[in-house]
Amino acid sequence: MGNLLLVRHASTDASQEGRNLGQGSDPPLSPRGRQHADQLGAALAGELAELPAAKLRLITSPALRCRQTAASIARALSTTAQSEVEPGLLEISYGEWEGLTAAECAERDPERRAAWESDPFATPTPGGESGADVAERAFPILESIEAWLTDDRSHCAVVVAHNHVNRLRLAALMGWPMADYRRRLAQDPACYSFVGFSAHLPLMRRINAGPVWS
Repeated sequence: MGNLLLVRHASTDASQEGRNLGQGSDPPLSPRGRQHADQLGAALAGELAELPAAKLRLITSPALRCRQTAASIARALSTTAQSEVEPGLLEISYGEWEGLTAAECAERDPERRAAWESDPFATPTPGGESGADVAERAFPILESIEAWLTDDRSHCAVVVAHNHVNRLRLAALMGWPMADYRRRLAQDPACYSFVGFSAHLPLMRRINAGPVWS
């Protein structure tokens, strides 16, 4: 059984303020985010120390916040493996909601926001993407990684991606209704989920786990 550690990047100023951060800008991690990325790296090193991880891949979204988080993880793991950058793992495009809070979205577009809250998988953001759009581009990448993990129990992959990408994939793996992916799953900054892959059903070992922040 190969193992996947599915990570959300550490926090930025925008995420700390509760603002939508999709593809409209590419900010770095905040000072607190950099600290948490280092702590996350140490936590993942502890996880990997208990796994048969002779063959390790580190895959990341091209967003700066993900690449910086992946760099902290690589340092903690003392790996020289080159990070694989996958554009399909980018966060949802919020379109006209980029940079807004949930309350500001509801004030600006009350009907669209209500529809999106009800079913974000089917409903696109104004000028942006739906969860289905994100799944269409991200799932083939993740499925390829999962197939590689299934091949050998010594295979391990650390994937650094985003809030919507991760929750969509976890909901699909658990067989939950995709319309519920936001309501039934949390994915906090600098936290990770741990999933085992074999010829059988995926084994969910941890969901939204993380170190104790200092």
